[in-house]
Amino acid sequence: MDTRQSLSIKQLFVWVTMAITSLALLLTSGLSLFNQIDNTEQLLKSDVITASQIIGIAYAEQMQSGDVIELSNYQNLPGSIPVKIIHLYDAALQPVAQFTNLSRSPVGDMSERKEELENPVITDTYIEVMTPVLIERDIVGYSYVRASTEQLEALISDAIIIAVVVLLLMLVLCFLLVMRLQERVTRPIENLVNLSQRVAKQKDYSARAVPTGITELNKLADGINVMLERMQDYMLGQEQAEEEHRKLNASLEEKVNQRTLALKEANQELIQTLEKLHQFQRQMVQNEKMASLGDMVAGVAHEVNTPIGLGVTASTMMLDRLKSLDQEFQNKSLKASTLSKFINEGQENLNIIYRNLNRAAELISSFKQVAVDQSSEGNRTFSFAKLMDEILLSLRPRLKKVQHDVNVHCDENLFIETKAGPINQIMINLIMNSVIHGFENIEHGQIDIYVEMIGDNKLNIVYKDNGVGIPEHLRKRIFDPFVTTKRGQGGSGLGMHLVYNLVTQALNGSISITSEEGAGVEFQIIFPVRRVAPDLVAKSS
Repeated sequence: MDTRQSLSIKQLFVWVTMAITSLALLLTSGLSLFNQIDNTEQLLKSDVITASQIIGIAYAEQMQSGDVIELSNYQNLPGSIPVKIIHLYDAALQPVAQFTNLSRSPVGDMSERKEELENPVITDTYIEVMTPVLIERDIVGYSYVRASTEQLEALISDAIIIAVVVLLLMLVLCFLLVMRLQERVTRPIENLVNLSQRVAKQKDYSARAVPTGITELNKLADGINVMLERMQDYMLGQEQAEEEHRKLNASLEEKVNQRTLALKEANQELIQTLEKLHQFQRQMVQNEKMASLGDMVAGVAHEVNTPIGLGVTASTMMLDRLKSLDQEFQNKSLKASTLSKFINEGQENLNIIYRNLNRAAELISSFKQVAVDQSSEGNRTFSFAKLMDEILLSLRPRLKKVQHDVNVHCDENLFIETKAGPINQIMINLIMNSVIHGFENIEHGQIDIYVEMIGDNKLNIVYKDNGVGIPEHLRKRIFDPFVTTKRGQGGSGLGMHLVYNLVTQALNGSISITSEEGAGVEFQIIFPVRRVAPDLVAKSS
């Protein structure tokens, strides 16, 4: 029994939903609170500017009329801002008049702050601004106003309290709704689990799953009901067979007593019946052995499902095409083009079936060596050009989404004996690196792979692309782990490190890089191999 801690569907449903909802509410509340505070600050700035301008207008009128301005009359201006300090200056920033509600007027030299106070400045406790006093577009003085920010602080406090209360209420409401929804979703699943456990313990195959209000769970319940119905029919058949055997044994005993003349025939029939019973017993034992393999088959089935599924799809398509061809043949409407199309499709489908069945066979064979480390892969003889074709075929789903060209320059008769697995991984990593990194923002890139022998015991692979290249600071560390240009965008930085380890350790070779930013990249890989003559490969195969 697995004792590891795990989350139930209920817990996972509640935690994920509440986490998403909480994040959304926090973001919404934060943005709303930020906008409210910002709008209030802008309004406060507008009010203090207006107050300063009103005082400046009064100061200009005083200068023209010669009257004395009473600054205390301006401590409560429209806009409900509590003015604490008012200073008037002449054009040379010399004090002319002042008013303050404070015990002292903490205002310093304005000559150094004139430019700073052209726009309102907000501190922790007050807001201040200085506006020029104009008479016929000439600056004749300056009006300085400092007001309290108590209203802004109170509004911010109230807004935060309201936002927190609303957030808590929404979280409580969301939690209640989530609990209600998860109950509706998980209760049918619990019923199905309880049903399966009850059937497994009591072997009551007459039980049936009850339909729910969820389409997917209804399909699952229907499948379980079909399985239970078949199991019930099977068990009933078994009971009937056992009953027939019991009746047969009883009739045999009666026949032995009543038909002494047919004793030999009856004994022979009894021996045959016992043999059948023994066969049935052996079959039951075999069934038990096969049942013990169920867990392993389930694991293998997941891996071989794709190639087998493709093979079944291709064979089904072949059957449909064959049926259509037969109908046209029977109707004497068969055309040469139709037959040619059927032959071409047949060859393609048979190739698909062969490749996928062969892939499935390789997967099943690999399960026999599941404990063998990848680095201990044995050597095998293969055509390098064919290996590259297989690699490009496996990459076709990724490469068909882009318009890049991959050109392999390799002798078709080049057969070597070495480890194919590391080469496969190396080429896939290099090609995908070019597609993801080298051809970024490039619509049509080109990859060239040159393969040739150096003497009779070394293989030289030159890999080139015309991508964006690698910067010098990265090129020096390209084979180090966790070096990537896609940090935070899905890049792990282990691709080229893996390539280096495969070349140097698995293949006992060397790898070098040549690249300039904007001029593509070139890798040269050299490792020992044994060249095999094509005729020897043909004889061995």
